[in-house]
Amino acid sequence: MKKSILLVSVLLVMTLFVGCGQQSATPTPDAGETYNWRFAHEENNGSIQDVYVKEFVRILEEKSGGKINIDIYPVGQIGDATQQCELLQNGGLEFAMVSPGNTGTIVPENQLFSLHFLFSEDMEKNKEIFKTSKALNEDLTAIYADKNIKVLSYWTEGTMEWTTSKPVSRPELWNGLKMRTMPSPMIVASYEAYGANPTPMPYMEVYSGLQLNMIEGQENPLSAIEEMKFYEVQKYLTLGSSSLYVTTTAVNPKFFDSLPADIQKMILETVEETRDFSFQAQADLNGGALDKIKAASDIEIVTLTQEERELFKEASKSAYDVYKNMVGAKGADILDKLMAEIAEIEK
Repeated sequence: MKKSILLVSVLLVMTLFVGCGQQSATPTPDAGETYNWRFAHEENNGSIQDVYVKEFVRILEEKSGGKINIDIYPVGQIGDATQQCELLQNGGLEFAMVSPGNTGTIVPENQLFSLHFLFSEDMEKNKEIFKTSKALNEDLTAIYADKNIKVLSYWTEGTMEWTTSKPVSRPELWNGLKMRTMPSPMIVASYEAYGANPTPMPYMEVYSGLQLNMIEGQENPLSAIEEMKFYEVQKYLTLGSSSLYVTTTAVNPKFFDSLPADIQKMILETVEETRDFSFQAQADLNGGALDKIKAASDIEIVTLTQEERELFKEASKSAYDVYKNMVGAKGADILDKLMAEIAEIEK
């Protein structure tokens, strides 16, 4: 008799546990399910990424009526940019900003964003390219997916500008220049095309590296140059707009696929609603940054002439061949397709 009572008790406990397991495996938002997620980005508080992520989170939390709560982690709080990407891949993060300059060894094909003079000089046309390009939103996104990263959107933090300790307005002036780069093989190749000496260095060490003359120059959007006060330890700010600083809003694919359809829809709607915001935010922050740099320093500001830009365009072509050799046929096809799409929009 005691054995029968014990057996019944065990079965009741097992039934309770199974019921709980089934309930958590299939969330029912209508029954009051709430979500607590994490979103990491690669920059400091007040940066373009930080402003964007805060707006993304605000919209998504508002859409959900309080069901979704997201904690934001600037760079350094849970690792550097590369470690944040790895956490996203492994499911340790739900959302992250994933920039090609920091993930070139993970998705080599994304190094096309590091090629100089690839995109339009018209930012409105670039907005259209990021929104409609099949080369990016289908072909490149599929490669990210193979690496356990789901790209929700591509967007830009603005054009990359140069600060240096010597003049660099013509390609031949770059010979031997110790130029800080992100850990991207393609960024390295782009500066080697000018004869520079690219030197990968963590972002948070750039100021001291410039101050101690370990490096002689760096590239970043104007907002980052102002925020990090690189102008304090450099003599020249050259507005070359050689490339766009491209980043991606990304999510862990297994996490995303596990969500109910209505929650997925909220996320995708938020992606679209923040697309225009990202371009406006970079325009505002970069424009304001140049004014602040002028007011705070006597750094010499140089704007490339059209003739000088053409010289750099010609010199940069060898890096395109390096890219194609590095990534193989699939990556080369993506670049060719993207260049054709850009040419069509430029018309």
